[in-house]
Amino acid sequence: MADKDKQEVWLRGPLEGIHPILQPIAHALLQAREEVNEMMEGFPDEFLVIKPMGVASVGFHLQHLTGVLDRLFTYATGALLTQKQLHALASEGKLSSKDYNLNILLTDFNQEIDKAIRQLMETDAATLTEIRGVGRAQIPSTVIGLYTHAAEHTMRHVGQLLVTVRILKG
Repeated sequence: MADKDKQEVWLRGPLEGIHPILQPIAHALLQAREEVNEMMEGFPDEFLVIKPMGVASVGFHLQHLTGVLDRLFTYATGALLTQKQLHALASEGKLSSKDYNLNILLTDFNQEIDKAIRQLMETDAATLTEIRGVGRAQIPSTVIGLYTHAAEHTMRHVGQLLVTVRILKG
């Protein structure tokens, strides 16, 4: 049998304190955290703003991963975004090389994953199909829809980040 720590998160079994319906979402977010932290080991700060072949920079992906989780999990609570969240959204990908620091970006991402996992633990399964508004237009979604999209969107950007990091590392 394989070493449990080397298995993907979803193969390690249920996560304590998280409803079975929310397990795949938590597994995906924790898998994303492991992959991001591993791939960013030794990555130089000066590469954070490079856009190889015009694709999004590593710094953007790290900011966006954090921001999307924050925003979608906020909507899942039924709340609107704060001015701080709106400012963070507007700033994604617009920082200069002096504004990016890998340590800070990873710390922010890891803390956002922790916050999301706590929210999943506190989520009453009876609320999963409740309608929640998204954005200023309050486009209708559901709690489970927002959580699922947050996990899916996170993994999509992790894949994009992986390719960009590989290109930049050569």
